[in-house]
Amino acid sequence: MPERSRLQRIVDRVLSMDHAAVSAYLAQTLLPFEDRSYFVEKLLLARFEEINGRIIAKCSATREQALLIGAFFHQEYSYEAAALFNPSAVPHPDQTGLPPGSLRFVLSLRGVGEGHISSVTFRTGSYNIKTGLTIDAPSRQVVAHRLERDPNPSASDGSIRIVCNEGDDLSERVLFPVTAQQRNGIEDLRLVRFVEDDGSSRYLGSYTAYDGRAIAPELLTTDDFRTFNLHRMEGPGANNKGLAFFPRRIDGKYALLCRHDDESIWLALSDNLHHWGESVTVVSPRYPWEFIKIGNCGSPIELDEGWLVITHGVGAVRNYAIGACLLDKKDPSRLLARTPEPLLRAQADERSGYVPNVVYSCGSLVHDRVLLLPYAIADSYTTFATVPIDRLLATMQ
Repeated sequence: MPERSRLQRIVDRVLSMDHAAVSAYLAQTLLPFEDRSYFVEKLLLARFEEINGRIIAKCSATREQALLIGAFFHQEYSYEAAALFNPSAVPHPDQTGLPPGSLRFVLSLRGVGEGHISSVTFRTGSYNIKTGLTIDAPSRQVVAHRLERDPNPSASDGSIRIVCNEGDDLSERVLFPVTAQQRNGIEDLRLVRFVEDDGSSRYLGSYTAYDGRAIAPELLTTDDFRTFNLHRMEGPGANNKGLAFFPRRIDGKYALLCRHDDESIWLALSDNLHHWGESVTVVSPRYPWEFIKIGNCGSPIELDEGWLVITHGVGAVRNYAIGACLLDKKDPSRLLARTPEPLLRAQADERSGYVPNVVYSCGSLVHDRVLLLPYAIADSYTTFATVPIDRLLATMQ
């Protein structure tokens, strides 16, 4: 008879315990999670079903035995223990029940935990030019999600779907790496609310998948922040980090800001969200605070005056600073103006952190002609800045 595997021996030990011992040890195991026991028990039962008959011999277990076996094959992970940074803000799909003049938004963030593994986490909040900014308190729970293959025949190979049907609080949904290409992180999601020519809308986002050695650009799409479709992106225009979609088509084509040379901001157009071909240079380093490279800090924002692009520049001692530029509305390959000095740079009391000397954003909003700019400090924590659009444009040359 072949020797039982180590995993099977763990299961056999649980099954050998009498009912009283199982109940007592299970209660002791679940006690630290009593404020979120419903979610934890669902996770443990789901874990048991995943392994039963697959990596362990098929067994008939009581509910308590199944919970305990699931617990022996489960580990809690703190998604945001090390850092919470690189935010991106978009209008929330639900704008009901707000005071006049208010905007509810969704904030995505890069959370980093043990082992420098990055996930996408979420917050919600609202902004009113008179009453200011409010961030909703996050839930202490994380809901279970289901993985599916994306049934869309136009999706590229390897696309997956993450379904989060449980929980009403968006902060309970976490996008943790689930593919080999993402194994070390889902980094720097740049979200945008994309509006089609017929008025329908959905959310698009580009992010960087990291496997510990190589990076790869990927695409996220969602209608409701419950079902997330993740796709690969390919082509010369998608050959680096920092891709940012325009919020609508340009001359019938999807438009994208990219930086495939790791130095300048480029513009690419495509009929296909998954494939991006050749691109043209739009903005290159000009001022000392961006001499090393310049990139976008999220998707372009449409104004009457043109496309507002929040930028980041890298200067001496790898200092990251935030600036802005304005592109022509009809021809976004044409640069109209840019800020000669940064809008934001790390202050003396903001230099130390997970990655020193960095201020950075992955996406901002304009509401009532005010820029609402979430940004990270030293890759450690996130804060906000606001500036009237007219004042911002007046600083450009």
